[in-house]
Amino acid sequence: MDTRKTNNNARGSVSTRPNFVFILADDLGYSDLHCYGGRENCSPNLDKMATEGLLFTNGYANSSVCSPSRFAISTGRYQHRLRGGMDEPIGSTSPQLGLPREHPTMASLLRDAGYGTALVGKWHMGALPWFSPLKSGYEEFFGFMGGGVDYFWHGVQYGPTTPRLHDLYEGEEEVHREGYLTDLLTDRAIDFIRRQSAEKPFLLSLHYNAPHWPWETRDDKAESDRIDNVAHIDGGSVKTYTTMIRQMDEGIGRVLAALAEIGVRDNTLVVFTSDNGGERFSDSYPLMGKKYDLLEGGIRVPYIARWLGRIEAGTTSDRLVMGMDWMPTFLAAARVSPDPDYPLDGIDLFGEDVERKLYWRMKYRNQKAVRSGDWKYLSIDGNEFLYDLARDPRERANMRYREPEKFKELQAAYLEWDRSLPPIPEDALYHHVYTEATMAKSSG
Repeated sequence: MDTRKTNNNARGSVSTRPNFVFILADDLGYSDLHCYGGRENCSPNLDKMATEGLLFTNGYANSSVCSPSRFAISTGRYQHRLRGGMDEPIGSTSPQLGLPREHPTMASLLRDAGYGTALVGKWHMGALPWFSPLKSGYEEFFGFMGGGVDYFWHGVQYGPTTPRLHDLYEGEEEVHREGYLTDLLTDRAIDFIRRQSAEKPFLLSLHYNAPHWPWETRDDKAESDRIDNVAHIDGGSVKTYTTMIRQMDEGIGRVLAALAEIGVRDNTLVVFTSDNGGERFSDSYPLMGKKYDLLEGGIRVPYIARWLGRIEAGTTSDRLVMGMDWMPTFLAAARVSPDPDYPLDGIDLFGEDVERKLYWRMKYRNQKAVRSGDWKYLSIDGNEFLYDLARDPRERANMRYREPEKFKELQAAYLEWDRSLPPIPEDALYHHVYTEATMAKSSG
Protein backbone atom coordinates (compact mmCIF):
# COMPACT_ATOMS: atom_id res chain seq x y z
CA MET A 1 0.00 0.00 0.00
CA ASP A 2 0.98 3.66 -0.25
CA THR A 3 1.84 4.39 3.39
CA ARG A 4 2.19 8.08 2.74
CA LYS A 5 -1.42 8.34 1.62
CA THR A 6 -2.65 6.57 4.72
CA ASN A 7 -0.38 8.53 7.01
CA ASN A 8 -1.47 11.88 5.56
CA ASN A 9 -5.10 10.91 6.12
CA ALA A 10 -4.24 10.07 9.71
CA ARG A 11 -2.96 13.55 10.44
CA GLY A 12 -6.39 14.96 9.62
CA SER A 13 -7.51 18.49 10.35
CA VAL A 14 -9.96 18.04 13.21
CA SER A 15 -10.27 20.88 15.67
CA THR A 16 -10.64 18.58 18.68
CA ARG A 17 -7.43 17.10 19.97
CA PRO A 18 -7.46 13.30 19.95
CA ASN A 19 -7.35 11.01 22.95
CA PHE A 20 -4.67 8.31 23.12
CA VAL A 21 -4.88 4.76 24.44
CA PHE A 22 -1.50 3.02 24.33
CA ILE A 23 -1.78 -0.70 25.09
CA LEU A 24 1.42 -2.62 25.75
CA ALA A 25 1.61 -6.40 26.10
CA ASP A 26 4.59 -8.04 27.80
CA ASP A 27 6.74 -10.66 26.00
CA LEU A 28 4.21 -11.18 23.20
CA GLY A 29 5.58 -13.00 20.16
CA TYR A 30 5.36 -11.56 16.65
CA SER A 31 2.94 -14.23 15.40
CA ASP A 32 0.92 -14.86 18.55
CA LEU A 33 -2.07 -12.85 17.32
CA HIS A 34 -4.32 -14.43 14.73
CA CYS A 35 -4.07 -11.32 12.53
CA TYR A 36 -0.30 -11.86 12.40
CA GLY A 37 -0.63 -15.48 11.31
CA GLY A 38 -1.02 -17.05 14.74
CA ARG A 39 -2.35 -20.58 14.67
CA GLU A 40 -4.51 -20.11 17.77
CA ASN A 41 -7.65 -17.99 17.52
CA CYS A 42 -6.89 -16.15 20.78
CA SER A 43 -7.21 -12.49 19.73
CA PRO A 44 -10.62 -11.72 18.17
CA ASN A 45 -10.79 -8.14 19.50
CA LEU A 46 -7.28 -7.24 18.35
CA ASP A 47 -7.96 -8.95 15.02
CA LYS A 48 -11.04 -6.76 14.60
CA MET A 49 -9.05 -3.69 15.64
CA ALA A 50 -6.60 -4.50 12.84
CA THR A 51 -9.43 -4.64 10.28
CA GLU A 52 -10.57 -1.21 11.50
CA GLY A 53 -7.13 0.35 11.32
CA LEU A 54 -3.51 -0.14 10.33
CA LEU A 55 -1.29 -3.20 10.85
CA PHE A 56 2.48 -2.73 10.63
CA THR A 57 4.53 -5.70 9.39
CA ASN A 58 7.91 -4.14 10.26
CA GLY A 59 7.19 -2.98 13.81
CA TYR A 60 10.12 -3.21 16.21
CA ALA A 61 10.78 -2.87 19.91
CA ASN A 62 13.74 -0.68 20.88
CA SER A 63 15.17 -3.63 22.75
CA SER A 64 14.65 -7.36 23.08
CA VAL A 65 14.15 -6.89 26.81
CA CYS A 66 11.66 -5.00 28.91
CA SER A 67 12.95 -1.93 30.76
CA PRO A 68 15.02 -0.45 27.89
CA SER A 69 12.02 -0.64 25.56
CA ARG A 70 9.87 1.20 28.09
CA PHE A 71 12.45 3.98 28.46
CA ALA A 72 12.38 4.47 24.68
CA ILE A 73 8.57 4.49 24.48
CA SER A 74 8.33 7.02 27.32
CA THR A 75 11.01 9.42 26.04
CA GLY A 76 10.89 9.08 22.25
CA ARG A 77 14.65 8.56 22.32
CA TYR A 78 17.10 5.70 22.22
CA GLN A 79 17.13 4.23 25.72
CA HIS A 80 20.95 4.28 25.82
CA ARG A 81 20.84 8.03 26.45
CA LEU A 82 19.85 7.29 30.06
CA ARG A 83 21.75 5.12 32.52
CA GLY A 84 18.63 3.28 33.66
CA GLY A 85 17.78 2.39 30.08
CA MET A 86 20.85 0.19 29.81
CA ASP A 87 19.86 -2.34 32.49
CA GLU A 88 17.63 -5.39 32.25
CA PRO A 89 16.26 -6.26 34.61
CA ILE A 90 16.56 -3.24 36.89
CA GLY A 91 17.58 -5.47 39.74
CA SER A 92 18.30 -2.97 42.51
CA THR A 93 16.78 0.10 44.11
CA SER A 94 19.07 2.96 43.21
CA PRO A 95 18.80 6.70 42.50
CA GLN A 96 20.76 6.07 39.29
CA LEU A 97 18.62 3.29 37.79
CA GLY A 98 15.39 4.88 36.66
CA LEU A 99 13.64 7.46 34.50
CA PRO A 100 14.72 10.88 35.88
CA ARG A 101 11.79 13.08 36.84
CA GLU A 102 13.33 16.05 35.02
CA HIS A 103 13.40 14.21 31.69
CA PRO A 104 10.38 15.09 29.50
CA THR A 105 8.15 12.15 28.64
CA MET A 106 5.17 11.47 26.44
CA ALA A 107 3.00 11.72 29.55
CA SER A 108 4.56 14.89 30.98
CA LEU A 109 4.40 16.85 27.72
CA LEU A 110 0.78 15.86 27.10
CA ARG A 111 -0.14 16.59 30.74
CA ASP A 112 1.42 20.03 30.49
CA ALA A 113 -0.63 20.62 27.32
CA GLY A 114 -3.87 19.92 29.18
CA TYR A 115 -4.27 16.16 28.84
CA GLY A 116 -5.43 13.90 31.64
CA THR A 117 -2.87 11.12 32.05
CA ALA A 118 -2.92 7.68 33.65
CA LEU A 119 -0.71 4.61 33.68
CA VAL A 120 -2.42 1.33 34.49
CA GLY A 121 -0.17 -1.70 34.81
CA LYS A 122 3.58 -2.18 34.64
CA TRP A 123 6.12 0.58 35.31
CA HIS A 124 9.60 -1.06 35.62
CA MET A 125 11.57 2.16 35.16
CA GLY A 126 12.97 2.64 38.64
CA ALA A 127 12.01 2.21 42.26
CA LEU A 128 10.51 4.42 44.91
CA PRO A 129 11.29 6.86 46.41
CA TRP A 130 13.30 8.17 43.46
CA PHE A 131 11.16 7.12 40.51
CA SER A 132 7.50 6.47 39.77
CA PRO A 133 4.85 7.18 37.11
CA LEU A 134 3.64 10.16 39.18
CA LYS A 135 7.11 11.68 38.94
CA SER A 136 7.19 11.30 35.14
CA GLY A 137 3.97 12.87 33.92
CA TYR A 138 1.18 10.53 34.94
CA GLU A 139 -1.50 11.98 37.18
CA GLU A 140 -2.81 8.54 38.11
CA PHE A 141 -1.13 5.16 38.55
CA PHE A 142 -2.48 1.74 39.43
CA GLY A 143 -0.17 -1.19 38.93
CA PHE A 144 3.18 -2.66 39.85
CA MET A 145 6.61 -1.06 39.96
CA GLY A 146 8.79 -4.06 39.06
CA GLY A 147 9.25 -6.38 36.12
CA GLY A 148 6.58 -8.97 36.79
CA VAL A 149 4.25 -10.23 39.50
CA ASP A 150 2.06 -13.19 40.26
CA TYR A 151 -1.40 -12.77 38.75
CA PHE A 152 -3.24 -13.55 42.01
CA TRP A 153 -1.22 -12.30 44.96
CA HIS A 154 0.51 -9.52 42.97
CA GLY A 155 4.11 -9.89 44.03
CA VAL A 156 7.34 -11.77 43.37
CA GLN A 157 9.24 -14.67 44.85
CA TYR A 158 12.32 -16.15 43.19
CA GLY A 159 12.81 -19.42 45.07
CA PRO A 160 11.74 -21.27 48.21
CA THR A 161 14.34 -19.57 50.41
CA THR A 162 13.53 -16.02 49.25
CA PRO A 163 10.81 -13.78 50.70
CA ARG A 164 7.53 -12.93 49.00
CA LEU A 165 7.56 -9.26 48.00
CA HIS A 166 4.17 -7.69 47.34
CA ASP A 167 4.09 -5.14 44.50
CA LEU A 168 0.79 -3.40 43.78
CA TYR A 169 0.36 0.36 44.08
CA GLU A 170 -2.26 3.07 43.91
CA GLY A 171 -0.21 6.14 43.15
CA GLU A 172 2.81 5.69 45.39
CA GLU A 173 0.94 3.84 48.15
CA GLU A 174 0.97 0.05 48.40
CA VAL A 175 -2.51 -1.47 48.16
CA HIS A 176 -3.97 -4.96 48.34
CA ARG A 177 -6.66 -6.10 45.91
CA GLU A 178 -8.34 -9.43 45.27
CA GLY A 179 -8.53 -10.72 41.72
CA TYR A 180 -6.75 -11.83 38.56
CA LEU A 181 -4.28 -9.12 37.58
CA THR A 182 -5.24 -8.86 33.91
CA ASP A 183 -8.85 -8.22 34.90
CA LEU A 184 -7.91 -5.75 37.64
CA LEU A 185 -5.92 -3.70 35.13
CA THR A 186 -8.75 -3.78 32.61
CA ASP A 187 -11.26 -2.70 35.25
CA ARG A 188 -9.09 0.24 36.32
CA ALA A 189 -8.51 1.33 32.71
CA ILE A 190 -12.26 1.35 32.10
CA ASP A 191 -12.82 3.27 35.34
CA PHE A 192 -10.38 5.95 34.13
CA ILE A 193 -12.08 6.18 30.72
CA ARG A 194 -15.54 6.54 32.26
CA ARG A 195 -14.35 9.42 34.44
CA GLN A 196 -13.19 11.49 31.45
CA SER A 197 -15.13 14.42 30.04
CA ALA A 198 -15.50 15.51 26.44
CA GLU A 199 -13.84 18.84 27.25
CA LYS A 200 -10.44 17.42 28.23
CA PRO A 201 -8.44 14.95 26.12
CA PHE A 202 -6.62 12.09 27.79
CA LEU A 203 -3.70 9.68 27.53
CA LEU A 204 -4.22 6.21 28.95
CA SER A 205 -1.19 3.91 29.03
CA LEU A 206 -2.42 0.38 29.68
CA HIS A 207 0.60 -1.86 30.26
CA TYR A 208 -0.53 -5.44 30.80
CA ASN A 209 1.63 -8.07 32.50
CA ALA A 210 0.23 -10.72 30.14
CA PRO A 211 1.49 -12.95 28.71
CA HIS A 212 4.68 -12.61 30.83
CA TRP A 213 5.42 -15.37 33.33
CA PRO A 214 4.19 -16.74 35.71
CA TRP A 215 2.03 -18.88 33.45
CA GLU A 216 -1.40 -18.40 35.04
CA THR A 217 -4.89 -17.97 33.61
CA ARG A 218 -8.00 -16.95 35.52
CA ASP A 219 -8.50 -20.62 36.43
CA ASP A 220 -4.99 -21.18 37.80
CA LYS A 221 -5.30 -19.94 41.38
CA ALA A 222 -4.14 -23.38 42.54
CA GLU A 223 -0.98 -22.99 40.44
CA SER A 224 -0.36 -19.61 42.05
CA ASP A 225 -0.65 -21.16 45.50
CA ARG A 226 1.77 -23.97 44.58
CA ILE A 227 4.72 -22.22 42.93
CA ASP A 228 7.50 -20.54 44.91
CA ASN A 229 9.27 -18.98 41.91
CA VAL A 230 7.25 -16.72 39.62
CA ALA A 231 9.82 -17.29 36.86
CA HIS A 232 9.10 -21.02 36.96
CA ILE A 233 10.51 -23.20 34.20
CA ASP A 234 8.45 -26.19 35.33
CA GLY A 235 5.07 -24.61 34.58
CA GLY A 236 2.94 -23.33 31.76
CA SER A 237 1.99 -24.69 28.35
CA VAL A 238 1.04 -23.37 24.96
CA LYS A 239 -2.62 -23.69 25.98
CA THR A 240 -2.04 -21.70 29.17
CA TYR A 241 -0.08 -19.06 27.29
CA THR A 242 -2.66 -18.56 24.54
CA THR A 243 -5.44 -18.46 27.14
CA MET A 244 -3.56 -15.63 28.89
CA ILE A 245 -3.52 -13.77 25.57
CA ARG A 246 -7.21 -14.41 25.01
CA GLN A 247 -8.09 -13.10 28.47
CA MET A 248 -6.01 -9.96 27.82
CA ASP A 249 -7.78 -9.63 24.46
CA GLU A 250 -11.15 -9.84 26.21
CA GLY A 251 -10.08 -6.94 28.40
CA ILE A 252 -9.00 -4.91 25.38
CA GLY A 253 -12.41 -5.50 23.86
CA ARG A 254 -13.99 -4.09 27.02
CA VAL A 255 -11.69 -1.04 26.89
CA LEU A 256 -12.66 -0.36 23.27
CA ALA A 257 -16.32 -0.70 24.20
CA ALA A 258 -15.84 1.85 27.01
CA LEU A 259 -14.49 4.38 24.50
CA ALA A 260 -17.68 3.97 22.48
CA GLU A 261 -19.79 4.15 25.62
CA ILE A 262 -18.55 7.65 26.53
CA GLY A 263 -18.69 8.84 22.91
CA VAL A 264 -14.97 9.21 22.13
CA ARG A 265 -14.44 6.14 19.94
CA ASP A 266 -13.87 8.07 16.71
CA ASN A 267 -11.55 10.66 18.23
CA THR A 268 -9.25 8.23 20.03
CA LEU A 269 -6.04 6.85 18.57
CA VAL A 270 -5.58 3.35 19.97
CA VAL A 271 -2.21 1.62 19.63
CA PHE A 272 -1.34 -1.96 20.54
CA THR A 273 2.15 -3.45 20.65
CA SER A 274 4.58 -5.46 22.79
CA ASP A 275 7.69 -4.42 24.71
CA ASN A 276 9.86 -7.12 23.09
CA GLY A 277 9.68 -10.50 21.39
CA GLY A 278 8.21 -13.63 22.87
CA GLU A 279 9.41 -16.16 25.40
CA ARG A 280 9.31 -19.96 25.48
CA PHE A 281 5.66 -20.59 24.58
CA SER A 282 5.27 -17.81 22.02
CA ASP A 283 4.83 -18.11 18.27
CA SER A 284 7.17 -15.97 16.17
CA TYR A 285 7.06 -17.91 12.90
CA PRO A 286 8.71 -17.41 10.45
CA LEU A 287 11.15 -15.42 12.58
CA MET A 288 14.01 -16.93 14.58
CA GLY A 289 15.06 -15.92 18.08
CA LYS A 290 13.18 -14.76 21.15
CA LYS A 291 13.43 -12.37 24.08
CA TYR A 292 17.07 -11.38 24.74
CA ASP A 293 18.04 -11.93 21.09
CA LEU A 294 18.60 -9.30 18.42
CA LEU A 295 17.44 -11.87 15.90
CA GLU A 296 14.08 -10.82 14.45
CA GLY A 297 12.06 -12.93 16.87
CA GLY A 298 13.48 -10.97 19.78
CA ILE A 299 12.73 -7.47 18.48
CA ARG A 300 10.00 -7.59 15.83
CA VAL A 301 6.58 -7.25 17.47
CA PRO A 302 2.92 -6.69 16.54
CA TYR A 303 1.87 -3.08 15.88
CA ILE A 304 -1.78 -2.17 15.38
CA ALA A 305 -3.11 1.41 15.25
CA ARG A 306 -6.80 2.38 15.05
CA TRP A 307 -8.07 5.93 14.60
CA LEU A 308 -11.49 5.71 13.03
CA GLY A 309 -12.02 8.20 10.23
CA ARG A 310 -8.32 9.19 10.26
CA ILE A 311 -6.58 5.90 9.48
CA GLU A 312 -7.96 3.98 6.52
CA ALA A 313 -9.50 0.72 7.73
CA GLY A 314 -7.96 -2.62 6.88
CA THR A 315 -4.58 -1.32 5.71
CA THR A 316 -1.09 -2.68 6.22
CA SER A 317 2.26 -0.97 6.11
CA ASP A 318 5.81 -2.27 5.74
CA ARG A 319 7.23 1.01 7.02
CA LEU A 320 9.97 0.62 9.64
CA VAL A 321 8.42 1.41 13.02
CA MET A 322 10.09 1.50 16.45
CA GLY A 323 8.76 1.93 19.97
CA MET A 324 10.32 5.37 20.35
CA ASP A 325 8.21 6.61 17.40
CA TRP A 326 4.95 6.71 19.34
CA MET A 327 5.87 9.71 21.46
CA PRO A 328 6.56 12.01 18.46
CA THR A 329 3.49 10.56 16.70
CA PHE A 330 1.22 11.37 19.64
CA LEU A 331 2.75 14.81 20.14
CA ALA A 332 2.25 15.68 16.47
CA ALA A 333 -1.36 14.49 16.53
CA ALA A 334 -2.01 16.58 19.65
CA ARG A 335 -0.10 19.55 18.18
CA VAL A 336 2.31 19.57 21.12
CA SER A 337 5.97 20.49 20.60
CA PRO A 338 8.76 18.30 22.00
CA ASP A 339 11.29 19.77 24.41
CA PRO A 340 14.14 21.23 22.29
CA ASP A 341 16.66 20.33 24.99
CA TYR A 342 15.85 16.64 24.52
CA PRO A 343 15.76 16.07 20.74
CA LEU A 344 13.74 13.04 19.71
CA ASP A 345 15.19 10.02 17.94
CA GLY A 346 11.76 8.73 16.96
CA ILE A 347 9.66 10.08 14.11
CA ASP A 348 6.01 10.98 13.50
CA LEU A 349 4.62 7.86 11.85
CA PHE A 350 1.77 9.81 10.31
CA GLY A 351 4.12 12.39 8.84
CA GLU A 352 6.33 12.24 5.80
CA ASP A 353 7.69 8.80 4.95
CA VAL A 354 11.47 9.10 5.26
CA GLU A 355 14.29 6.63 4.76
CA ARG A 356 15.85 5.63 8.05
CA LYS A 357 18.04 3.13 9.81
CA LEU A 358 17.15 1.46 13.09
CA TYR A 359 19.81 0.46 15.62
CA TRP A 360 20.15 -1.88 18.56
CA ARG A 361 22.91 -2.82 20.97
CA MET A 362 23.05 -5.09 24.01
CA LYS A 363 25.77 -5.96 26.46
CA TYR A 364 24.36 -9.49 26.73
CA ARG A 365 26.32 -11.58 24.20
CA ASN A 366 27.76 -8.31 22.81
CA GLN A 367 24.91 -8.01 20.32
CA LYS A 368 24.66 -5.26 17.69
CA ALA A 369 22.16 -4.74 14.86
CA VAL A 370 21.14 -2.30 12.13
CA ARG A 371 18.01 -2.45 9.96
CA SER A 372 18.14 -0.48 6.68
CA GLY A 373 15.49 -1.16 4.07
CA ASP A 374 15.40 -4.92 3.55
CA TRP A 375 18.93 -5.37 4.89
CA LYS A 376 20.04 -6.18 8.41
CA TYR A 377 23.51 -6.19 9.93
CA LEU A 378 23.85 -8.41 13.00
CA SER A 379 26.77 -9.14 15.30
CA ILE A 380 26.63 -11.68 18.16
CA ASP A 381 29.66 -12.49 20.30
CA GLY A 382 31.91 -11.06 17.58
CA ASN A 383 30.33 -13.10 14.76
CA GLU A 384 28.99 -10.81 12.02
CA PHE A 385 26.16 -11.39 9.56
CA LEU A 386 24.26 -9.66 6.77
CA TYR A 387 20.71 -10.72 5.97
CA ASP A 388 18.27 -9.82 3.21
CA LEU A 389 15.06 -9.94 5.24
CA ALA A 390 12.83 -9.65 2.17
CA ARG A 391 14.12 -13.02 0.93
CA ASP A 392 15.23 -14.53 4.23
CA PRO A 393 13.14 -13.44 7.25
CA ARG A 394 14.48 -16.43 9.21
CA GLU A 395 18.02 -15.01 9.02
CA ARG A 396 19.61 -18.25 7.82
CA ALA A 397 21.61 -17.09 4.75
CA ASN A 398 24.59 -14.90 5.66
CA MET A 399 25.10 -12.55 2.69
CA ARG A 400 28.18 -10.90 4.18
CA TYR A 401 30.57 -12.16 1.51
CA ARG A 402 28.17 -11.92 -1.44
CA GLU A 403 27.36 -8.29 -0.62
CA PRO A 404 30.59 -6.93 0.90
CA GLU A 405 29.79 -3.26 0.16
CA LYS A 406 26.40 -3.42 1.86
CA PHE A 407 27.99 -5.23 4.80
CA LYS A 408 30.67 -2.55 5.18
CA GLU A 409 28.09 0.23 4.83
CA LEU A 410 25.92 -1.06 7.68
CA GLN A 411 28.88 -2.04 9.84
CA ALA A 412 30.21 1.51 9.52
CA ALA A 413 26.75 2.98 10.18
CA TYR A 414 26.52 1.02 13.41
CA LEU A 415 29.92 2.19 14.61
CA GLU A 416 29.04 5.82 13.89
CA TRP A 417 25.74 5.51 15.77
CA ASP A 418 27.38 3.70 18.68
CA ARG A 419 29.98 6.47 19.04
CA SER A 420 27.19 9.05 19.29
CA LEU A 421 25.83 7.48 22.50
CA PRO A 422 27.20 6.97 26.00
CA PRO A 423 29.02 3.66 26.35
CA ILE A 424 27.29 0.81 28.15
CA PRO A 425 28.75 0.78 31.70
CA GLU A 426 30.62 -2.30 32.86
CA ASP A 427 28.18 -2.76 35.73
CA ALA A 428 25.08 -2.66 33.52
CA LEU A 429 22.98 -5.78 34.04
CA TYR A 430 21.86 -7.43 30.83
CA HIS A 431 21.25 -11.01 31.73
CA HIS A 432 18.14 -12.97 32.62
CA VAL A 433 19.26 -13.47 36.20
CA TYR A 434 15.81 -14.32 37.52
CA THR A 435 14.90 -17.07 35.10
CA GLU A 436 18.37 -18.54 34.69
CA ALA A 437 20.84 -17.86 37.49
CA THR A 438 18.30 -17.63 40.31
CA MET A 439 16.45 -20.77 39.35
CA ALA A 440 19.68 -22.67 38.81
CA LYS A 441 20.72 -21.73 42.35
CA SER A 442 17.35 -22.66 43.85
CA SER A 443 17.35 -26.03 42.10
CA GLY A 444 21.00 -26.79 42.70
